[in-house]
Amino acid sequence: MLNNAIENLHTEGRYRTFIDIERTRGHFPHAVWNKPDGSKAPVTVWCGNDYLGMGQHPVVLAAMHEALEATGAGSGGTRNISGTTVYHKRLEAELADLHGKDAALLFTSAYIANDATLSTLPKLFPGLIIYSDALNHASMIEGVRRNGGAKRIFRHNDVAHLRELIAADDPSVPKLIAFESVYSMDGDFGPIKEICDVAEEFGALTYLDEVHAVGMYGPRGGGIAERDGLMHRVDIINGTLAKAYGVMGGYIAASPKMCDAIRSYAPGFIFTTSLPPAVAAGAAASVAHLKHDQVLRDTHQTQAKILKLRLKSLGLPIIDHGSHIVPLIVGDPKHTKKLSDMLLNEFGIYVQPINFPTVTRGTERLRFTPSPVHGPREIDALVSALDNLWSHCALNRAELTG
Repeated sequence: MLNNAIENLHTEGRYRTFIDIERTRGHFPHAVWNKPDGSKAPVTVWCGNDYLGMGQHPVVLAAMHEALEATGAGSGGTRNISGTTVYHKRLEAELADLHGKDAALLFTSAYIANDATLSTLPKLFPGLIIYSDALNHASMIEGVRRNGGAKRIFRHNDVAHLRELIAADDPSVPKLIAFESVYSMDGDFGPIKEICDVAEEFGALTYLDEVHAVGMYGPRGGGIAERDGLMHRVDIINGTLAKAYGVMGGYIAASPKMCDAIRSYAPGFIFTTSLPPAVAAGAAASVAHLKHDQVLRDTHQTQAKILKLRLKSLGLPIIDHGSHIVPLIVGDPKHTKKLSDMLLNEFGIYVQPINFPTVTRGTERLRFTPSPVHGPREIDALVSALDNLWSHCALNRAELTG
């Protein structure tokens, strides 16, 4: 059965392989690829989630070194049993301040934060109906699925459909709308204001995933809700520390009572060892730094715009919704994998294929994530390689586009 399951992925062209890379501080996005034959080759990473390069920032590294020397490696327990330190509390205070909330709750990842919170809310609000955007992240889908309560799926970013669904339900039943600010596969934005309007009209709570926006948008990196002046209208904000902040972990920011209730009832929080103090310290330093480093955010957006403009000039089918995410649609899993392999083997460019179930069949893609440290040299090399492969090699344009 295991052989059959794995073979099916190979047959469909969806089998995923790990690319073993060595990151070197101060050289990212350049890294070393440890090839399967034991040799090494230089690569440029174009698919990383360390969006701003904060994983190698001196402020973050100094904070982690200091905490590591002071406390040792691990936290020693769950948050309830000896695993809460001054570093965890400092990080939660930074996150609450970031989102204009009175409290925040730290998890080991944003996936766990979404899953644990959304699966716990029906315990706190009996009869709760969750209205979930059709393209929400897998962690949100899993949390909604596992909670045992009622759910409604509204068409992606379709506020009219959301309103139609919510208007059809019993007005006395508690309700929550779960959606995202930046959708990671297409890079489009959620209509936060319009969804908040519907929520207020029908007395629903709002749950906003800002994972692909925190650190990068808003005057202090609070995300799209901060950029648009809407943080006060969102009840629960989910974010990550593993992307723009360059470390690890996830969180929710909400009212003190909401955070206290999730802390007290969510198994995904209660029974999980807390983040190492050094990780919490590095994340807190990163959050604090990015509240003031607008230059880094501006450079990030500039590099994304340049890359999109360059790829459009080649006539390549990219999706551009104005965010920092640059998806190049290939449309076939085998072609996507072949293009990824050729970029890596022939040009030293590493970008991972994105296939079903992460995206719908027929929309398979390469997703590029430019950062402030992807400069003109790296962009020139990528554009030249894509132009070469898309136009001239055996994998010609007609084959790639199906």
